[in-house]
Amino acid sequence: MTGFNYLIRRGASYSARIRVPLDLVGIVGKKELVKALGTKEQSEAKRLLWPVIEGWNRHFDDLRARRAVTADDKAFAVWQHYEATLQRDEQTRQDMPTQAIIDEATSAVLARASRGEISSADPLAILDATLDVQVLKKAREYDALARRAKLDALRKHLVTGETGLIAHEVEDYAQRNRLLIDDAHPDWNDIARKMMRAEIQGLERTLERDRGDYSGTPKDPIVKPATGTNREVAAPGENIMEVFAIYERENPKQIKPDTLAQARRDIGTFVDCVGSTCPVHRIDKKAVREWKTLLMRYPVKATESKAFEGMKISQIIKHNETVGKPVLSTTTVNRYLSSLGAFCGWLADNGYLDSNPVADMFLAKKKDKTTVPFKVDQLNGLFSSPLFIGCESDEAPRFWSKPGNVLIRDHRYWVPLIMLYSGARPAEIAQLAIDDVREQEGIWFMHITTEGDGDKSVKTEGSMRVVPIHQELVKLGFLKYHADMKQAGQTRLFPQAVRNSRGQMIADFSRDFPRYLAKISLKNGPGLSLYSFRHGATDALRRAGYLDEEFGFILGHTSSTMTQRYGVLPQGMLEQRAALIDSINYPQLNIEHLMNKGA
Repeated sequence: MTGFNYLIRRGASYSARIRVPLDLVGIVGKKELVKALGTKEQSEAKRLLWPVIEGWNRHFDDLRARRAVTADDKAFAVWQHYEATLQRDEQTRQDMPTQAIIDEATSAVLARASRGEISSADPLAILDATLDVQVLKKAREYDALARRAKLDALRKHLVTGETGLIAHEVEDYAQRNRLLIDDAHPDWNDIARKMMRAEIQGLERTLERDRGDYSGTPKDPIVKPATGTNREVAAPGENIMEVFAIYERENPKQIKPDTLAQARRDIGTFVDCVGSTCPVHRIDKKAVREWKTLLMRYPVKATESKAFEGMKISQIIKHNETVGKPVLSTTTVNRYLSSLGAFCGWLADNGYLDSNPVADMFLAKKKDKTTVPFKVDQLNGLFSSPLFIGCESDEAPRFWSKPGNVLIRDHRYWVPLIMLYSGARPAEIAQLAIDDVREQEGIWFMHITTEGDGDKSVKTEGSMRVVPIHQELVKLGFLKYHADMKQAGQTRLFPQAVRNSRGQMIADFSRDFPRYLAKISLKNGPGLSLYSFRHGATDALRRAGYLDEEFGFILGHTSSTMTQRYGVLPQGMLEQRAALIDSINYPQLNIEHLMNKGA
């Protein structure tokens, strides 16, 4: 299996395992990491495995990044220390005793003397009583002397290489930025010397301030505002994925679980770019722009390819220059941006960001329609192909296009036909329960709904609706199929139709169907897919003389109403819907060979 080195079985349950890279064993403190996956099912363990492995690899990358001190790190250390020196000086000046405070302290000493608490015959008592006043009077002078003394000492240490006066500042910077360096690291000494030069410049400015001159600027060329990327570390609970977890729980737009899971994966690639410790408030247009640029060169399904195993997004893109796998389409890049944009909109609404940095960042879309309806000759070719009249085997898609004696009569057969004569979405059909297909006053219909047992879902609230069953489907044996499944004790109409790991219903069939069309020479390039049946039903209703606003509800293109949601309709209304559905017609379509062979 893929990644077998990482999946182990302990007792009845599975665990993820990874070897710690040799260069990080000393930091991690272990040679191997193991995490229980909490399942006894191998298929579920495989699904859970790679997010854990990817998390560990991101952690290893983070550790390596923290060992590598960049030029930006040093530039920010210098400028931050220079500014901190001036800020401390300004705060000290604000805290200096004013003349009013000195006068008050002097009056207090005189009052004690007048009360006889201080005797002129006791010099020590006089000294003790006046010492506080002298300290207040000399505070500015003492502070200036201390600054001059430290300035002289720093200049000498800069020459001799001594770092004692700055060591605690270097350690504080390393700790705040989670740098894995100590005083034995070459970069530690380099940062120390640069921060000493920054403090020397800061102290020189403070001496100018003693003369009332606040116009001075650094004369040392390395002491200047940093313009690179600051290694700011998020406070606990404030990194991007921690805040995303809050967004997930709140789910203000009631996004479906599989869409949220997809958004988490999409935003994970953004975190891959900016770092797992990046605070959420640091998401800006520059970061989004750089991420978008990478996405435009990002290979399709990169995380599922062994060729890119263990790589970060920038490494994947670099390696793909050699591998040459196809890259993401404009639509997919925009999906990534949409995932981040929805999250950033919530961040802005909740005060984490001032505005949504993804706004106006989307790639321009092609104006051409990508999905087109089938032509009648294409439909005739499709329904005379092995998938519908007999194939070699139903075990794998590669056998569907080969003629044989195996009749496929599950969702793979019925979903295209039901779409052809209803315009319903494939997932809506595939999730139907036995009880969702029923009869009222002689009219059979499908109740497309989230109600009932199971993990049913619809695209929108308005998608819940009653759709009569077309007479052609009755002739094809759909009601017999339904009766057979009910007699067999099934609760679902298509029990073999399943959701993938992302919660998408019959995603595999939706993916395999266009490939099947290509194998039987009906498809060459984009255009035809399962949704072509939905487009065809729409055109058929228009050919029957209906306006879009007269049949949009039958396709689920309308706002939610109580009438839409009820599974029982007034007779007149149900008859009207049946007439609407039965008007779907395809001139010269020949499917008589399928009649009475559907069950």
